[in-house]
Amino acid sequence: MADNVAVADKGMSAPAQVIAAVVLVGGLAAGAWAMQAADRQEAEGPARCSVSTDVLPAQYASGARLCEALNRPDLPVLLGTPQDPVRSASGSGDWQTFGSGTKRAAPQATAETEKHHVEIGVDYDLRVESAGLLGSDVQKQTVLGRPAVFYSSQTLAIGFNIGGSGKATSGRGPMARSLAVARDAKDGGGFYEVTVWRRSGSLMPDDTTLLAVAEKVLPTLPGWQNG
Repeated sequence: MADNVAVADKGMSAPAQVIAAVVLVGGLAAGAWAMQAADRQEAEGPARCSVSTDVLPAQYASGARLCEALNRPDLPVLLGTPQDPVRSASGSGDWQTFGSGTKRAAPQATAETEKHHVEIGVDYDLRVESAGLLGSDVQKQTVLGRPAVFYSSQTLAIGFNIGGSGKATSGRGPMARSLAVARDAKDGGGFYEVTVWRRSGSLMPDDTTLLAVAEKVLPTLPGWQNG
């Protein structure tokens, strides 16, 4: 049988690329585990966070904390599908290393339901206005009293022929919608990012859905300050 995995194909901001790379590597390495975890989920109840790597210093958000914040009991309600529980959740806190040797913190977390894929990540360097530079349908907003931007991006669908030739196929996946929110009211540097895509169908998650997730999840993240 074939198993399809969609990963973000974002030719845009560095943090978006980090998230996409982590999802791709995680999907390839843990595909069988994810299916087993989904089967266990029905018997065990709410998903438990799995943390692959957490090596960032204390001043950065950890993968465990991001996963804990995202994997909240009401996430299916916020996504508009209350009968579609979170089947798996994971986080990682690692460095992104550039060709020059420069390293940047790239913590992120992912939650999976049958219908939705949800990611959150934190950038500590770039201003929020850079998040959607290469995206489409870019809309500037103010969210939680901070500068923010909505934007769309194309995902890449990767198919695995399990039990067959073992060859992978790729093609265009569903469209993803992202919301980047500045870490402070003046957009002095760094932002939080929420990305959602639907596993099937051509409809992209609407901005109301992303806003509902952001308003509940972001204020619970490490380092968030009101005002």
